[in-house]
Amino acid sequence: MRVAANVEQLLFRAPGGSGRYTARLVELFPQLTPGDEVVPFCARHSDEEITAAYRFFGLDRAGVPRPVRLGLPRPLLYESWHWLGLPPLDWRSEALADVDLVHAPYPAVPPRGHRPLVVTVHDAAFALFPETYPRRGRHFHQRGVAMAARRADLIITATRASAEEIVEHTPVTADRLRVVPHGVDHTVADRSEVDGTLDRLGLADASYVLWVGSLEPRKDVGTLVAAFARLVPAADGTAPRLVLVGPAGWLGGGQIDGRDVEGLGDRLRILGAVDEATLRALYAGADVFAFPSRHEGFGLPVLEAMVQGTAVLCSDVPALREVTGGAARLVGPGDRRAWTAALDELLGSAEERAGLGAAGRERAAEFTWERTIAGTRAVYVEALGTSSGR
Repeated sequence: MRVAANVEQLLFRAPGGSGRYTARLVELFPQLTPGDEVVPFCARHSDEEITAAYRFFGLDRAGVPRPVRLGLPRPLLYESWHWLGLPPLDWRSEALADVDLVHAPYPAVPPRGHRPLVVTVHDAAFALFPETYPRRGRHFHQRGVAMAARRADLIITATRASAEEIVEHTPVTADRLRVVPHGVDHTVADRSEVDGTLDRLGLADASYVLWVGSLEPRKDVGTLVAAFARLVPAADGTAPRLVLVGPAGWLGGGQIDGRDVEGLGDRLRILGAVDEATLRALYAGADVFAFPSRHEGFGLPVLEAMVQGTAVLCSDVPALREVTGGAARLVGPGDRRAWTAALDELLGSAEERAGLGAAGRERAAEFTWERTIAGTRAVYVEALGTSSGR
C-alpha cells in the first residue's frame, strides 16, 4: 500500500501534538507494516525549512523521504483546496499520482480525486472555544472540518470524547468516525541523562513542577502560574521551580499575569522548545507534571510524563479523564484555588507522587505507536474497501 501523507504540520511554528502524531505516522508506518510506503507532501518551503523540521522530529535519522512540494505557499494552497478543490495532488508530481490512498493527519483537506481519502480531526475545540483561536485559525478549522465531512471516506480521531464532540459540533457524522488512540514513545531517560540535562539547564539545585505544550489560550498556563505563585515555601526556605517547555503558539500575550511572573522571579523558568532527549529528561526529573488545559482532544504530554514515572496533575476534562484512566489527579479547569491546594498536597507527599507515578507508567503502557499504526492501517484498508464499493 502506498499512502500519500500531508506533513505540513511539521513545518508550523508550533507543531504541537498534531506534529508529533504526523511525524510518527510517516516514520513508523513503513517500518511496522513491511511492504507499505509513505509519500510525504507539503506546501512550498525551502530546503532549509524542511531540513530543520525533519531534524527536530528525528525524521532525517529515520530515513523518511523528503516531502513532495506542491508549489504553492501554505495559505494559498489550503484556501485553494478548501474553496476551489484545486490543485489536485498529482499536479506536477508523478509520485503522488501513483498512490493508493491519501491521509491528511490534520484538517487541511486536499481534493479527493480518484483515491480514497482519510482525514484526522483531532477535536472540535474551534467550535467549543472559538475565542481561543485567531480569526484565520478559526476559519481554517471550520472550513477544513466541513471539507473533511464532505470529501473523506473515513475520519480518524484519538478519543471517544473527541468523537462525541465532533459529532455534536461539526458536520461530521458518527458512521464515518473511527477512534484510533495515539501512541507514546516508551524510551525512559536514565539517571545520567536526567542529571546531565538538569545540570546543563541550571535546574539541578531544586525540585520542579513541569508543564509542556504550545503557549496558547486553551492550555491555560496562566492558571498554573497563578496557582504556583500562591504556594507557600517550605519552612526550611526551599522552594520548587515551575518549568514551562514548548514553543509560542497564538494569542500568547497576556496569558500569564505579570505580577505572578515578578513574584516568582527565578522560580519560573521558560525554556521554549527543546529536543526530544531533553524533553524526556525533563519529564523524568520533575516532581509533578501539571497540565491545566481547558480542553484537549487527547493530551499526549500527559502520557509522555507517565512513561517516565512522573506524577500527573491535570484538568478534569473529558479527553484527559479518558486517557489518564484514573492514573492522574484531576482538578477542575480554571480553579486557581483548587490547583494551588493540589500542587501543595502533591509536592508535600512523596508517597502520593510515587503512587501516581507507578499508576501512570502502567496506564501509559497501553498506548503504543504499534497499536496506533495497526489501527490506522485498518482504517486505510476499510477506506479502500468503502471506496471500491462506491
